[in-house]
Amino acid sequence: MSTWDEPLRVALGGSARAFKDKLDLHTLGDLLRYYPRRYDRRGDLTDLAELREGEDVTVQARVLDAKRRTVPARQGRRRMDMMEATVTDGTGRLHLTFFNRGAYHQNALVSGRLAMFSGRVSTFKGRRQLDHPEYQLIDEDGLEGERARAFAEELIPIYPAVKGLDSAKIALGVEMALARAADLPDPLPPEIRRNHRLVGVQEALDKIHRPSEWADVGTARRRLKWDEAFVLQLALAQRRHLAEELPAKPRPGRRGGVLDAFDARLPFTLTDGQRDVGERLAARLDASHPMHCLLQGDVGAGKTLVALRAMLRVVDSGGQAVLLAPTEVLAQQHHRSISAMLGPLARAGQIDGAEEATRVALLTGSMNAAARRENLLDAASGAAGIVVGTHALLQEHVSFADLGLVVVDEQHRFGVEQRDALREKAADGRPHVLVMTATPIPRTVAMTVYGDLDVVTLTQLPSGRAPVSTHVVPARDKPHYLARAWERVVEEAGRGHQAFVVCPRIGDGAEEEAGTGAAEEEPGARPPLAVLDVAARLAGGPLADLRVEALHGRMTPDDKDAVMRRFSAGETDVIVSTTVIEVGVDVPNATVMAIMDAERFGVSQLHQLRGRVGRGRLPGLCLLVTDAEEGSPSRERLAAVAATTDGFELSRVDLELRREGDVLGDAQSGARSSLRMLTLLKDEELIGEAREEATVYVAKDPDLTGHPPLAEALAALLPEDRAEYLDKA
Repeated sequence: MSTWDEPLRVALGGSARAFKDKLDLHTLGDLLRYYPRRYDRRGDLTDLAELREGEDVTVQARVLDAKRRTVPARQGRRRMDMMEATVTDGTGRLHLTFFNRGAYHQNALVSGRLAMFSGRVSTFKGRRQLDHPEYQLIDEDGLEGERARAFAEELIPIYPAVKGLDSAKIALGVEMALARAADLPDPLPPEIRRNHRLVGVQEALDKIHRPSEWADVGTARRRLKWDEAFVLQLALAQRRHLAEELPAKPRPGRRGGVLDAFDARLPFTLTDGQRDVGERLAARLDASHPMHCLLQGDVGAGKTLVALRAMLRVVDSGGQAVLLAPTEVLAQQHHRSISAMLGPLARAGQIDGAEEATRVALLTGSMNAAARRENLLDAASGAAGIVVGTHALLQEHVSFADLGLVVVDEQHRFGVEQRDALREKAADGRPHVLVMTATPIPRTVAMTVYGDLDVVTLTQLPSGRAPVSTHVVPARDKPHYLARAWERVVEEAGRGHQAFVVCPRIGDGAEEEAGTGAAEEEPGARPPLAVLDVAARLAGGPLADLRVEALHGRMTPDDKDAVMRRFSAGETDVIVSTTVIEVGVDVPNATVMAIMDAERFGVSQLHQLRGRVGRGRLPGLCLLVTDAEEGSPSRERLAAVAATTDGFELSRVDLELRREGDVLGDAQSGARSSLRMLTLLKDEELIGEAREEATVYVAKDPDLTGHPPLAEALAALLPEDRAEYLDKA
């Protein structure tokens, strides 16, 4: 009996090496799951009199004559054995040319022989011809009409090819592999096949590689998608099962603690959404297994407030909470805003500190030694119930007394290994984890729909939040639109409001700062606009009467903090910045944002940047300035961002552009994926059905000992290194 992991050389012999070296295919299962990229037809039967140059055609014709000759060797070309033939169907004539194997073709295509010929029509010296066409000889038995149709309509699989291994050679290898697939074990249990009306795996493989009609392709795809969805859902169901078995310290909070005191001093009422999400997080923190939760909310929905209340619940339980931010600007902003919201509740041990108070420590890479030493001690001793920081928190010498909750802000800015390093700082390695994001990256959306993340969503904006309108400004096509944009900035400043101008790079030789998802730069395109250049141009031109300052990542932390403080205080009208203001910056008086070279930013970044305006009761305006041509993919992407402010909808746009990445690998996005058939956006319903089935199977048999073919399929999809990755994710 053949097996899925049977070495490919058993089926292919010596040719297996090419499949291994060029396509990374090692086993029988690897090759059988190397599916066609598309299918071609030879074409409908065409009269010779109606042939058009460049058409792919199939003709039925009789050989008039055939002759073989040798083409002499020339410089850089070997001598060739060539055969030429002329055929007719009574309406016209067509010339055929065959290179090499001339004797074979001459013996087959004798004068008077009827055959089907398929190829692309070309013209040489004024006559129509087919170069090296495919053909099938037809017997004089009266069945040629039926055979002709079958030959013309046959679906030809086209495989993703590489140099030295074309589609035809891959098809030949697949044929040899299919010959050994007749007794392969079916990984999908019979009851699932019956419940969902799925064909067996051998039939599916035969139909995907050798379809007789288009319906075969659909039938095969549906079955093979189920294989991928079900096995993936088994992996995720096993992970959920194990997580529920792992112990974690419950964090139930306590009455009369810092959380109650904080709620009592809030100057506003929590929205229904914030209250509901808070209760759901509280229930998860009360559990005796680790929480792994995604807090999804649009820009400005109040995610930080919800996360702070969860952190205070952990503090009331005797533990500590960490907030990991991607940049120093954002870490400092979080530290200031949390300290301000808590007031005396953040000043434990100080004269004006409240009785229930804790401390809020800040840890960044650029802090001076004395402040860093003090905050490290507060974290290690437990005096600081909340610790805010950047990647500096991941360093080995940073320790905690009782780390109970890890909050990750804008998780797409951190890799899996970085998040895992912080989790390991908990005494038992199993703190509760809360991930916040306004626009999930494709991998997060994928894991959400695939069923791995526990998702809570803030759908309600706080009362009084003004809407943000977004417009595309085609600067190259309509320069007067850009002039009008700067007039709007001046008008807003005249009303006492402020503006951001965002550029992709700094301009002092530093690397471009636009993040993932930006469009690829076209050959010959001008360099991206830079902060230092644009700031100088605006200050000396259309914004000459305004107070303009620059902000970028090459500035010292103190200088960046000083610029933001002046802007927050209203002492600056316009900040020209890189994406350091992408998340967390909260200046309610800022009403306009102009994003220069907007096509160079990803969907997620554009949405985040836009969220820096309209944060108070004043309407916001976001201008996407671009040189991209109308109708181009870049302009379509910008139009999609302008059309909606819904974070989940934009994540779907992002997913369509970037795909879900490798759900079981370390790629955050991109085309590389262990899933060959399954696509997130098209197969959500199927994925949901597979999740239900997988949950039942894992509940009954967590290790799948009663289903060996299924366990083998899972091991093939999820080798040990990827299983470890999934555990960390």
